[in-house]
Amino acid sequence: MEEFQKIINNFKVVEVSQYGSLDIETKAMISIVVITTLGTIKEIKQEVETALKAGVSPEYLSEAAVQCTPYVGYPKVKESLEALYAALSENGIELPLKNQSGTTTKNRFEKGLTVQKRIFGEELINTMRAAAPEELRHIQEYLSAYCFGDFYTRKTINLKTRELLTFCCISTLGGCESQLKSHIVGNLNVGNDRDTLLSAITWCIPYIGFPRTLNAVNCINEIAKK
Repeated sequence: MEEFQKIINNFKVVEVSQYGSLDIETKAMISIVVITTLGTIKEIKQEVETALKAGVSPEYLSEAAVQCTPYVGYPKVKESLEALYAALSENGIELPLKNQSGTTTKNRFEKGLTVQKRIFGEELINTMRAAAPEELRHIQEYLSAYCFGDFYTRKTINLKTRELLTFCCISTLGGCESQLKSHIVGNLNVGNDRDTLLSAITWCIPYIGFPRTLNAVNCINEIAKK
């Protein structure tokens, strides 16, 4: 185990961490997103401790996990948050953390639709909604109100960062290349350039391995060409 850990530390800390321009907070949030998506909950405690020692806000870590909900489902996120809060408590962080909700039951759809259009463009969203068959219209409503209303409008993490975390979450899932390409477009629209996307997926390599990394790189190359 010691020999194995030495290999991992050398790759992650000495090599991967030297690539790109992501700040400590973003790297910490991506780590939480990837671990939550994979369901490797035992890894959260160490990630939380490392992040806190580096000065990362507990709210950043919590919101990173929460951002995964529309993409991996609530059971995985619930498990992740339970482990994350336990680790925060063990490290002297007072719980509960501040409420981060940015919508109400009355405005969540409207606000979500606004965010959706900002990420993907008004014309595309209007076309997509208009083309949806009647029996699938409820899914379009859920996307706007739940995915983009309940989660993308939350506080602490800005839209640009949330969309980058979503890119990392979908890359980690694998097999969702069509959605991944859409969110690469979304990332470009909110200001995350090709270099940022490559920096983010590079940080994911030790956690997700090379096949899913290379699939994500292929998507980046297709959508965000030099």
